[in-house]
Amino acid sequence: MNEPTSETLEPQTPRSAQGEETEAVKPRKNGLDRGASEELAENMRQGWADTERHDLEAVPQAAHTARRRAVLSARFPGERLIVPAGTLKVRANDTYHPFRPGSDYVYLTADQSENGVLVLEPKDGGGHEATLHLLPRSDRDNGEFWLSARGELWDGRRNSLAENERLLGLASADIRRLTDLLADATGPVRVLRGLDAGVEEALRDKVTAEGDEEFRTFLSEMRLVKDDFELADLRFACEATARGFEDVVRVLDKAQANSERYIEGTFFLRARVEGNAVGYASICAAGPHATTIHWVRNDGPVRPGDLLLLDAGVETRNLYTADITRTLPVSGRFTPLQRTIYDAVLDAQQAGIEAVKPGASYRDFHEAAQRVLTERLVSWGLFGDLSVERVFELGLQRRWTMHGTGHMLGLDVHDCAAARAERYVGGPLEPGMVLTVEPGLYFQADDLTVPEEYRGIGVRIEDDILVTEDGREILSCALPRGADDVETWMASLLP
Repeated sequence: MNEPTSETLEPQTPRSAQGEETEAVKPRKNGLDRGASEELAENMRQGWADTERHDLEAVPQAAHTARRRAVLSARFPGERLIVPAGTLKVRANDTYHPFRPGSDYVYLTADQSENGVLVLEPKDGGGHEATLHLLPRSDRDNGEFWLSARGELWDGRRNSLAENERLLGLASADIRRLTDLLADATGPVRVLRGLDAGVEEALRDKVTAEGDEEFRTFLSEMRLVKDDFELADLRFACEATARGFEDVVRVLDKAQANSERYIEGTFFLRARVEGNAVGYASICAAGPHATTIHWVRNDGPVRPGDLLLLDAGVETRNLYTADITRTLPVSGRFTPLQRTIYDAVLDAQQAGIEAVKPGASYRDFHEAAQRVLTERLVSWGLFGDLSVERVFELGLQRRWTMHGTGHMLGLDVHDCAAARAERYVGGPLEPGMVLTVEPGLYFQADDLTVPEEYRGIGVRIEDDILVTEDGREILSCALPRGADDVETWMASLLP
């Protein structure tokens, strides 16, 4: 990685939360920095073609984001509403993690710019005026475009404000003026916290924790039911994820010669080619690592005879993610014991999927899956003389089932996390909701309460389910689930 040379630039730091350049980033007077001549500065100001794009059309989700903002406006009449995109986060020293905007900001704007801030200003006659505050194109006159580490020659071209207006269907303004706007704000204000410390500091005397939490909760609950655009993106995410799983099976021989990281890299390639990235850290857990629920170190061996638990999802360019898990025999065929455990999890998942329907309680699919797993564990003699009912009542099966059986899915892999219990885990399922169903059994390698042959076996099966008007649809149905089907599918792909 290159960096601005010490002869021309001071050490670089990112912009402030309001998009203002910090002292270390500001070009010196006349666009000069240490070692830059007047002649070089003048040369850099000249000879650049006009690249403004005038033929842009609105992005497909612009109509949806406008409708969503209207819903938000109706809920909080007369109040100024502020939703930041978020800021860059340091990875190490002067390098940064890839930027991923806050999900609520994307949901309301379709924009993915760092440091952006959506402001809904209340109008006298009712409703709100929505303005997106963004950094404009790099300034060619003062040298910011080549002197600043955030300038276009270093970081890439930004859209102009006019281009963003055409793309997003939103009025756009220079974010460097946002501080003054926030300072002059009167009346009730709500801000989505946790994304931009600078914005929060500018508003600290104008907002309340209670009001902001209510705002955050409402935004989360808005996203519980997906619209047509979101469902199309989730379908694509599932289809791309299925292709990523196929890619992994095709290289299992190479993974055996390397490690779980070969699997991780193979899936990541598919995610980057077809989408933005992965929606979460891929779990590529082979052998006993499959008994660790969130194994993301992915540095272990992939051995013949073991199971591979692959939990991964492609995140689309619009930032919607799939979340699918398959447990695959590395050699292409299950051993008898592996199949017995796999079939128990499959039967539990099927019971959970069948419990997903409009009007059902959200908890129903979890309890249905847990009951099947409890019955199997009891039948294997793991609870002595205790009955299924007693084991289920005491929750003893959780030693080996561990986690809940699913969660909402969308822009976040664990979507709508700020929703109230009565709308989410304690509420009914509604058409348009998308959730995962993902039971599992995990027998730790050091668990002396199970027969030795069980130890080190972990199985999870996960699919993404859309609640429909009359039942459900498995969005991830391109990947087989039954043990026989998995073996047949793998045989068609293995080298």
